[in-house]
Formats: sequence, structure tokens, C-alpha cells
Amino acid sequence: MARPGLLIALLFWLNPAQAADLPDAHQAQLAHLVTQDCGSCHGLKLTGGLGTPITPEALEGHTVEGLTTIILDGIPGTAMPPWRPLLSEAEAEWIAAYLLEVSE
Repeated sequence: MARPGLLIALLFWLNPAQAADLPDAHQAQLAHLVTQDCGSCHGLKLTGGLGTPITPEALEGHTVEGLTTIILDGIPGTAMPPWRPLLSEAEAEWIAAYLLEVSE
């Protein structure tokens, strides 16, 4: 069984983000990562599990900048790990915007 962190590292290494405008194929990889890797803790429907829900109600009041920081640096004292070693800032920002967009 593949380890989620290894998958993310491989995706980043094969297709690193150079700017905020990520190619469509890389965006699709990141959307898949949200479903599979984030979903492994937050639930495949992002309604919660080990991690908190990532639903419209749960994301209410959050900004792209705030979520990007959470994605990159994690939340100390919780199961939310820092993804900074595996994701670029542009990738984390894309994921944050994606989460806010799909939660609308």
C-alpha cells in the first residue's frame, strides 16, 4: 500500500508548481490528492473523520490565505500535519481556493 506522503512527494517532484497558474493536469492531480490524501483523515466526502469536516459550514469565515497556512504548517497539537515539505506554496494556495470553491 502506498503511503500518502510518498504519493504527494512524487507528484510534486514529477510536476512542481512554478507559479500560481498551475497546468490543468496538475490541478487535476491536486484535486485527486484532496479526495484521496485529505479524504483519508477528513473523510472521502470531507465530512469528517480523524480530521474535522471540510464542509461549507466548517469553512465559513476561512480565507484562502488562512487555509494555505493551515495546509502548509499544520495545526500543532492536532492530527493535521504540515504539508510544507511536500507541497509548494502555490499548490497549497490552489488547494485552499479549491476547498473554498467546492464548498460553496
